[in-house]
Amino acid sequence: MTVDEATRYVLERARARGVAVEVLGTRARETSVRAFQGRVEQLTEAVRGGLGLRVVVDGRVGYAYSEELTPAALEWALAEALENAALQPPGQGFLPVGGAVGEHDLVGDRLQAPLAAKIGAALGFEGTLREDARVKQVVLAGYVEREQEVRLASTAGRSGAYRRGLVGTVGSVVMQQGSSLKQAWEARFVTDVAALDPGRTALDLTERTARLLGARPLRTGRYPAYLEPRPLAALLAAFWPMWSGKMVQEGKSRLRGRLGERVASPLVTLVDDPTLPDGLATRPFDAEGTPARPLTLVEDGVLQAFLTNSETARALGLPNTGHAARSYRGVLGVAPSNLYLAPRGPLPLAQGVLVAEVMGVHAGTNPVTGEFSVQALGLWVEDGAVAYPLENFTVAGDFLDLLAHVVGVGDGLRWELEGPSAFGAPGLVAVESLSFAGES
Repeated sequence: MTVDEATRYVLERARARGVAVEVLGTRARETSVRAFQGRVEQLTEAVRGGLGLRVVVDGRVGYAYSEELTPAALEWALAEALENAALQPPGQGFLPVGGAVGEHDLVGDRLQAPLAAKIGAALGFEGTLREDARVKQVVLAGYVEREQEVRLASTAGRSGAYRRGLVGTVGSVVMQQGSSLKQAWEARFVTDVAALDPGRTALDLTERTARLLGARPLRTGRYPAYLEPRPLAALLAAFWPMWSGKMVQEGKSRLRGRLGERVASPLVTLVDDPTLPDGLATRPFDAEGTPARPLTLVEDGVLQAFLTNSETARALGLPNTGHAARSYRGVLGVAPSNLYLAPRGPLPLAQGVLVAEVMGVHAGTNPVTGEFSVQALGLWVEDGAVAYPLENFTVAGDFLDLLAHVVGVGDGLRWELEGPSAFGAPGLVAVESLSFAGES
């Protein structure tokens, strides 16, 4: 069966048994080309998908999934979901009521290109990396293409489907100058294969890595800080759960009970927009079929909203913002789509530490307490210009405190993918001061 046929089959079987069910079907395709020393080292195409069921029986919620779309497998999944629901304690589960939300093709022919052209993108990317004499090793160089089809339907009336995709070049290099060695990586994604620029991406990677060669130690202390887009996007990806309605409901967010309060600098406006044209995580509706719309979480420093799905919205007495998230193998949760810190305008450098990269973010951050302590790479800024690169150091702080002490927000937006979400940060963000640990 196709995903569409399997979805209709489950709905018919559930209705015949008087069961409330929501069916989320996905089919994901990924093509990747890996280049090595001017030749194709690996070319793979993988397709994965299945059907995830969410049933509600007397307020109890049960989940099950099947990657095999046969009547027998689907019957098993429905029975398994019912059995799992029966094992749950009495609850307030429900399926949101609604109608059709349309069928949307967000891809069109944007991923259409001869395979030779896609292989050429990988080879060209790797070749440009090797043109720099300081490149000691190309650890990874390749082309990646991802396409996803999502179909949602429920016995409560929800129905809809969409198709989206993106392409990118990914790479990592080790560069050397004298005894100084530095390694860095790059993953640049766009939604149209015609917009790929492997040569420019390769040059960006070598330029960003080369500027860190010959680094000097940083003395431990507090300094004014400038965050480039990548480290700020990484911190947004780590700390967005503070705005999750689920975390708020469970009492795990320090923002609980603070709607309408100032929680950040007046320069900070935080927006999630699943409708962004060419957004890397754009979608027409969420995992419950709630239509997508932009949502301002923080406006000029004031907390405006949390990310909710139908369950968390009801529990918190707040509007459903349409941020339900789940894979066909997972349970209902909350997640942002295209979450970004809104740019302001040109931001000049003065003096301090320019943080260019952060490492070990998942291990070094705590979204419940807001604390972070991560390894970083960067440069010392003096008299309005970059003076010299800095050796590995640690930057630590509290994310809400960081947002409260933002003193400048630059222009432009750079996006990073993290799981099903995309995180955007301006070209530069200035913070009054942060704690750095380097040389004593």
